[in-house]
Amino acid sequence: MTTPDPDHPADGTTPDAERGGDAERADDTATADGATEDGATGPEDGAGPDATGTGEVDGAPRSGLRNPPAAMRGAGAATLVIEALVLLLALLPLRMLGTPGWGIGLVAGLPVLCLVLTGLLRFRWSWFVGIGLQVLVVASGVVVHWSVGFIGLVFGAIWIYMLRLRRTVLGRI
Repeated sequence: MTTPDPDHPADGTTPDAERGGDAERADDTATADGATEDGATGPEDGAGPDATGTGEVDGAPRSGLRNPPAAMRGAGAATLVIEALVLLLALLPLRMLGTPGWGIGLVAGLPVLCLVLTGLLRFRWSWFVGIGLQVLVVASGVVVHWSVGFIGLVFGAIWIYMLRLRRTVLGRI
């Protein structure tokens, strides 16, 4: 036993014909060379946003993202939030290693700066402040403990990658 196909009923009518609509529309009919009655052949005529089929619009590469600036802000914010969490988790081992109070305070202030910068990523200049933040974390590692510097180097490399990705996706830095 076969199940009935709603697009091809047994009586030979089409769903469009049953609803009273035209089965063939003037804009759907194409000639042998692919042109419609109005002479357009489709995206090759420049009708679509990607007329060449190369993924470029007006010479700029398309990212495929619905909202590229928001996607980049989200990725940058995620990076800074994770860095803030890692720096907060580093406080207890630093205390156990006998780091002085000013060193603990310095490292405790860095996650606050990360979170403040997270809220400012909608501004173009804040991405460059992020580089300065990574330099500050590495410098804290020189003054406080080498492990904080290592955290700064790892997240500095991630931040440089984020800047390159931002330039690729948005076409500017």
